[in-house]
Amino acid sequence: MTRTSHEWDPDRYLSYADERGRPFVELLARVGAEAPPRVVDLGCGPGNLTRLLAQRWPQAHVLGLDTSPQMVEKARQVEGIDARVADIVAWAKTHGDPVDVLISNAALQWVPGHLELLPALVGRLAPGGWFAMQVPGNFDEPSHTIRRELAAEPAFAPHTQGVAVPSSHDPGVYLRALQEQGCTVDAWETTYLHVLPGERASDPDPVFTWVSGTGARPTLQALPEGVRERFEAEFKRRLRQAYPDQGYGVVLPFRRVFAVAHTPA
Repeated sequence: MTRTSHEWDPDRYLSYADERGRPFVELLARVGAEAPPRVVDLGCGPGNLTRLLAQRWPQAHVLGLDTSPQMVEKARQVEGIDARVADIVAWAKTHGDPVDVLISNAALQWVPGHLELLPALVGRLAPGGWFAMQVPGNFDEPSHTIRRELAAEPAFAPHTQGVAVPSSHDPGVYLRALQEQGCTVDAWETTYLHVLPGERASDPDPVFTWVSGTGARPTLQALPEGVRERFEAEFKRRLRQAYPDQGYGVVLPFRRVFAVAHTPA
């Protein structure tokens, strides 16, 4: 069974906020809604990107939902959005007012079996509504494989078994799943080459800073004091080897998977 009792840190998550925000902007650009009354952001995080929804559609009621009370507390400070604590699966399966634009940016990868949830999400849309999703597709990269290998070592495995880990599918899988719901679908992938500050910067371990705010956070929080420090030290060492600074900063390749679905009017 997957354990999900970790807590998110909005400030840590907002490290490299510009880089994290680029996929959201690219996703939003493919949504053709003109004046939607109801807009929902599933997995709104600290609300820094949900703000863009309120700016694009100022007449809309923009609702941001997240399972993390810490994230929602931060999002409530953002003007123009209504932020609430809610579970994606429970919300998808609850009857409510139809939604005109439903966006989920870098959240569904944390929902086990989220592919089977897509019909329920599309079912929350009004006729002519839009569903837009983006998930990481980089789980075969060293930033993830190193964490998995290290977490499986005897010194750490007793603490990390069952810890929540993200997962996703290729664009074609989402394309077919959403087409089966009667949607017109646009699906694609983009690999960003994020150039992070290198060894001479104030943060000597920028890739660790990145992953410790997202994919690696549940694993790190599962480790007790003393054990966590040993894990982090070795994790940082291996990440520095996998992502060396060649004198121009540290390059972090990051594949993202997108899908935008439009329901019949």
